[in-house]
Amino acid sequence: MLFENIKRLTQEVEAFEIENKEQLEAFKNTFVSRKGSIAALFDEIKTVAPELRKQVGQELNQLKQLAQQKLDARQEELEQSSTPDVLAGLDFTLPPVPNALGARHPLARTREQIIRIFERIGFNVSEGPEMEDDWHNFSALNFPDNHPARDMQDTFFLSKNPDMLLRTHTSTVQVRVMEHQKPPIRTLSPGRVFRNEAISARAHCMFHQFEGLYIDRNVSFKDLKDTLYYFVQELFGQDTKIRFRPSFFPFTEPSAEIDITCHICKGKGCNICKGSGWVEIGGAGMVDPNVLENCGIDSQEFSGFAFGMGIERITMLKYQIKDLRLFTENDVRFLRQFTGM
Repeated sequence: MLFENIKRLTQEVEAFEIENKEQLEAFKNTFVSRKGSIAALFDEIKTVAPELRKQVGQELNQLKQLAQQKLDARQEELEQSSTPDVLAGLDFTLPPVPNALGARHPLARTREQIIRIFERIGFNVSEGPEMEDDWHNFSALNFPDNHPARDMQDTFFLSKNPDMLLRTHTSTVQVRVMEHQKPPIRTLSPGRVFRNEAISARAHCMFHQFEGLYIDRNVSFKDLKDTLYYFVQELFGQDTKIRFRPSFFPFTEPSAEIDITCHICKGKGCNICKGSGWVEIGGAGMVDPNVLENCGIDSQEFSGFAFGMGIERITMLKYQIKDLRLFTENDVRFLRQFTGM
């Protein structure tokens, strides 16, 4: 009787149609599961005569293997047939579309070039937070309490904490470096700064700066001039002229404004240089002794110079861009001009 049941189940396994997942699950429950027909036949082996049990066991194992193999094969076929064909609907006779190269933003390009120039003469790069406190942004840099930069008309203060603000220059990073590092110090601080100014072709409320600082024994104004001559000629070319005009900054004494010949009009006069042929690119000077003392550096032993410039202004000159607003408008037509550069 058991041999007949094995033969009958073998025929049923072979004849069972599996065309979808529902039929696959039904086949599994009927034959392969622990409560299926094949498992029930294994329970009946104990009723068979001892001399026949070996033969019955072999035939049941063959039946079990047959059912499992059919289950595995059909399951794999159904999984493959359900996978979407990614090539379906593609027309291989169409010409290929060339890959479009992206463009690096001109400000990023200029920033990297500036860093490389100063790295060649020993400057390292330091960075700091864009949200600063009054001490690092003003007090440590010798700004008096009544200085106009402390007014809300010039600086973005954070309403929840009146002592906190969006930094107006990256000199804050230089203060942090002087507080935590002993001279000699030679560092460059690039970064984004914020000032409460009306947006126009020549000004923006958010822009980028880089500031340099060199502190050591016997540092002179000549060292400052030589450094800036080197930088300007490396960036703009050997024929670029540079001039220093006396000025005033709370954190440097003496101080100077830095001008170079306008590269947009070649010195003839335009809206960028206001018709003068010269463009101001930054300020510089010898670090005020009060700033050194505020940062824990002995001003009797050490001296230094500092300078700061706007990356937007330099980029405008380098690539002859006449409107500062183009840098932040993300106009694809403008950005594509720098593809592959």
